[in-house]
Amino acid sequence: MTLQEIEAWLQTTMGDRRFSRGERQALGESLSTIGADVDREAIGRQAFAMASEALAQAEDREILAWLQDVWKALREPGPSAARQLVAEAYFSPGDDCFLAIKSLIDHAHKSVDICVFTITDDRLADAILNAHQRGIIMRIITDNAKAEDLGSDIDRFERMRIPLRVDRSAYHMHHKFAIVDGQTLLDGSYNWTRGAARDNEENLIVINEPRLVGSFRKKFEQIWAKLA
Repeated sequence: MTLQEIEAWLQTTMGDRRFSRGERQALGESLSTIGADVDREAIGRQAFAMASEALAQAEDREILAWLQDVWKALREPGPSAARQLVAEAYFSPGDDCFLAIKSLIDHAHKSVDICVFTITDDRLADAILNAHQRGIIMRIITDNAKAEDLGSDIDRFERMRIPLRVDRSAYHMHHKFAIVDGQTLLDGSYNWTRGAARDNEENLIVINEPRLVGSFRKKFEQIWAKLA
């Protein structure tokens, strides 16, 4: 259907004062056939205009329910915009793990929460600092046993005023995970060091399964609060 046909079709669906599941599905399919350039906001404005006109004629709560269902359908992503599952594994020796971490930090849109035992790879430190400078919200948790090691980049982060918390207990904060934009998890044995990339047998998993990411987000917040 064209946009004009969609508007005429919406007018007919309002006749019974409800927007059924089948009609909702039909609208989604029609929008998909038009393509990514369809102006959903314009259709939504037209739906509001149609509802306003109907309400001017008769005060009918069912019209509002119809409008709400149409608006929900317009807000739903089309099939091509559906969330794509990410589940990747990387290994060292070699730079595969480093490149995966750097790429995710470089392409972060909002935030990066890092919870790692040690950071001594200047290449990753540079990526963290660059993300901070372009406005990405950064938080770092690390362990005091490695924070003062030769080559540690913790001082650089402190000088740049990146929020940082250090476990100074007799035990180790030994995690090696990060969460990008609240929805992509990096986890594995991989230490954020040059030695891990050059010499060690390590692994890194990148995944965006919501329940798994949620568990790590909860753990990050618990440690962050504990080290306040």
